[in-house]
Amino acid sequence: MPGVPSLWYDLGLNYYHQASRPCPTTEGDQNTPSLLLEKAQQCLKKAIMMDSENHSYWNSLGVISMSKGLENFALAQHCFIKSIQVESSNVVAWTNLGSLYLKKDNIELAHKAFKIAQSLEPLYVNCWIGQALIAEKVGSYDTMDLFRHTTELSTHMEGVKGYAYWVCSTLLDKSNRDSELYRYNIVQMNAISAAQVALSKYTERIQSDPDALIMLGYLNEHLQLKRQALQSYQRAVELLQSMSSTEGLAFALGSYGRALCTSGQWEEAVCVYNSTPLQELSDLSGLALAYCKAGLITESINAYERALAVAASEKEKAYILTALALLQHRQGNLDLAKTLLFKCSMIKEPILESLLCLCALGLVHSDTTLATAALTELLKQGSASGRVIEQRCLLTCTLLALQGNYSAVQREASRAVHSNPGNSSLWALLSRLIPQYYPKKANGGAMAGHVACLSSMTQGKRALLYSGVNQLASGRHSGEDHHRNALKTMQRAVLLCPDDPATWAGLMAACHTENTSCYLTGSAPCRQGLEQTLMSVVSKKVRTVDEIERPLAQSLEGWVLQQAVAGLMLGGQLEQAEALCSQVLNVSPEHPAVMLSLRQVQCQRLLVASGGSVLPDSVLEQLSNTVVMNPTNLGAWHWLAEVYRSQGLLVQAVMAYRQSLKIASQLGLHSSQVASLLRLALLALGPCMAGVPGNDWKDLVLEATTEVLKLGSSPMALLFQALLQYVNKMGARDTRRLLEKLVYVPSRDFPVTVVQVASWYLLRHLHAKNDQELMNVLLERAKMYGDQRLLEFHAQLVSSS
Repeated sequence: MPGVPSLWYDLGLNYYHQASRPCPTTEGDQNTPSLLLEKAQQCLKKAIMMDSENHSYWNSLGVISMSKGLENFALAQHCFIKSIQVESSNVVAWTNLGSLYLKKDNIELAHKAFKIAQSLEPLYVNCWIGQALIAEKVGSYDTMDLFRHTTELSTHMEGVKGYAYWVCSTLLDKSNRDSELYRYNIVQMNAISAAQVALSKYTERIQSDPDALIMLGYLNEHLQLKRQALQSYQRAVELLQSMSSTEGLAFALGSYGRALCTSGQWEEAVCVYNSTPLQELSDLSGLALAYCKAGLITESINAYERALAVAASEKEKAYILTALALLQHRQGNLDLAKTLLFKCSMIKEPILESLLCLCALGLVHSDTTLATAALTELLKQGSASGRVIEQRCLLTCTLLALQGNYSAVQREASRAVHSNPGNSSLWALLSRLIPQYYPKKANGGAMAGHVACLSSMTQGKRALLYSGVNQLASGRHSGEDHHRNALKTMQRAVLLCPDDPATWAGLMAACHTENTSCYLTGSAPCRQGLEQTLMSVVSKKVRTVDEIERPLAQSLEGWVLQQAVAGLMLGGQLEQAEALCSQVLNVSPEHPAVMLSLRQVQCQRLLVASGGSVLPDSVLEQLSNTVVMNPTNLGAWHWLAEVYRSQGLLVQAVMAYRQSLKIASQLGLHSSQVASLLRLALLALGPCMAGVPGNDWKDLVLEATTEVLKLGSSPMALLFQALLQYVNKMGARDTRRLLEKLVYVPSRDFPVTVVQVASWYLLRHLHAKNDQELMNVLLERAKMYGDQRLLEFHAQLVSSS
C-alpha cells in the first residue's frame, strides 16, 4: 500500500521518535539520529505529495525540519504557515511557529503567534509556556505568574521546571522579602507549596532529572519537610555521580550536607561535606556547623578559619567571626570571644548578630557595663523588623532584670508590643515575662498569651502554656471561672503539644490548684491520684528533648517530683509520698532534691504521729543539713523556716528566711525575693499580734514590708503594715486610713483575701470606736459583694457587746 499517505506519515513519525531516543551508535551505522531525521523528513514529504491538504502532515514536517540535526528553519517556517493556511484554527501549528520565531530571537513575531494560539485555545498549555519563555527572555515581572498559570493548566515538563526555577530563584534572593512582587508571587499565591506539588508530580514521572530533584529538595526544606528534602538531595547526588558531573555534584553534595544538618545527622553531614571540594563558603561553613553540633569544637574552629580565608565580603567575614567567638566562649576563652566580637563591630559592614552576641555575653557573665554598651550600639542600628525586634526586647528585659529593675521589665515588653502589635512573638514574650517579674498583672499576661495564640499557630502553641502559667499565678481555678481557668488552658496546651514536657508539668500544677481550691472550700477534691501518672509522663517526654534543652528539662523533672510529693502530702497520702521518694532514690541515691523531699515527708509523718509535739534536736539538725545540701532551693529554706516556726524557734526561722532572701537576690529571682520578705514579715507579725513586748519584731515587720514595696507595689505588704498599725494603735485615725485604702481600693489587682481580712479588722476598729455610720457603709459594701463572713462576724460582734 505505497500510495496511502497516512502510512508514510506514521513511518516518518516513527523515524522521528527513534532519532529522539538516546541510543549508542557505531561508525557506519545507518540509524544515527541525523540519518533517521532525514528519513523522517523524506517520509513526511512523500505523505504531503499525496495529500497536501492535511494540516497535521505540514505541522509534523515543520517540527522535524527544525529538530537538532537538521535545523532547516526556512522549511520549518514554510510548513507551519502551510499548516495554518490549511487549518486556520490550528493552535498547535501557531504554537510551533511561535517556538520557531522564539528560537530565532524574533520576539515580536513569536509573541504574536503565541497570542493567536491563546485566543484559539486558552487552555492549551504550550502557548502559555511560550509566552512565559518570552517574558523570561525580556525580563518581565510576569514571568513567574505565567509559569504558575501553566502548572494550573496541566503538568507540562517545561512549565513545571520553569515555575520551580523561578520560585527557587526568588527564595534565594534575600533582598526582596519586603517587595510587593515577592508578597504576591510567593506569599499570596502560595508559591512554595504549589511548586513543590507540581515538581513532586514531575519527579515521579521523570526520575532521572537531578536539577528537578535539587529544586524539589530546596522547596521541601522551606516547607520543613526534612525527610523528603533529604531523599530528594540523596537521589540527585546518586544521579550526578553516575553522570560524572563535577560542578553539579559538588552543589548537590553541599545541599545534601545541609539537609543532613537540618535533620540532626551531624556525623553523616561531616562525611558528605568532606566529600565536596571544600572551595565554596557555604560548604566550609556547613562543615564547621556539622563539626560543632557533633561535639568536635576544635575541628569546627579550623573549618571556620578556612571559611574566613574564602569569604569575599566584609559581611561574610563578620558572620564567621561571630561564629568563632561563640565557639571560643564555649571552650571557656572569654577574652578571645570578646576580642573577636569587638573585631566584628570594627569592620565596614557590621552585623546585628555580633552586637546581639556581645550583649548576651555580658548578660551571661553579669557584666552590665558590657551588656549596656552593646545594647546601646544595637539600638543605634535603626529600625528593625521580625526576629531582631524580639531579640532586642528580650535582651533589654534581661538587662533590666539583671540590674534589679523588675517593674521596668514588664513596661519594656509592653512598650515593644504597643509599637509592634502585629508581632505575635512579642505578645508571647510579654506573657512569658509577667508571671516571673510582675505577677500581679497575671490577668494581663494571660490575655497577652491568648492574643499570641490567635495571631500565630506557631507561637500559639507555646503561648498557650504561658497563658496557663499566668492563670496559675492569678489563682484562676474552675471554682472561680468554669470556662476560663488554668486547668482548661493547660488541657488545650497538652492537646496541641503532647511532646512538650512543660505542658504536662503545667497540667500537673493546674490539677494541684484545683485540689487546693477544693480543700479551701471544704469540698472533696476530684483530681487526686494523678501525681504519679503525670510525673511518669513528664519523665518520658524529657528523654526525647534536644540536647541543648536537656538541662532545663532535667530541672523540670526535679520540680515535677517535688510537685507530686506536695500533692500527695496535701491529700494526706504520706506513705505513698515516702514510697515515691524511696523509689527514685533507689535509681539516683545521691540526688539531693529527692532526699530533701523524703525528709519533708518523714518530718510531716513524725509531726502527725506525735500530734505536733516538739521534734528532737537531732531531727532538726538532720533537716537543716538536708536543706544545706540544696542551697539554691528557695522552697526548701521556706519549709525549714516553717518547721522552726512550728517548733517555736522563731529566731532560727528568721535566719532561714534571711538565707532564702540572700539566695534569691544572688540569683536575681524577683518573685522569690518578694515571697521571702513577705513570709519574714508574716513571721514577725505573729509575735506582734500576740502582744510580745519589745520593738524587735515590729521593726522586722516594717523592714521586710518596706523592702517589698521598694521592689514594687504589694497589697500583702500594705496589709501587714495596716495590721501592725492596728496592733500598735487600734483606735488611731491612721489605722482606719490604712485599712480603708485596702478595703475601698478601686483596682481589681488586689486579691480578694487581702480585702476581706482588711474588712474584718476595719469592722473591729469601727466597732470599738462605735462609728455606726462608717460601719453601715462597710456592711453595705459587704452585701454588694456577697461577703457573708463579714456580715456574720458583725452579728457576732453585736451579740457579744
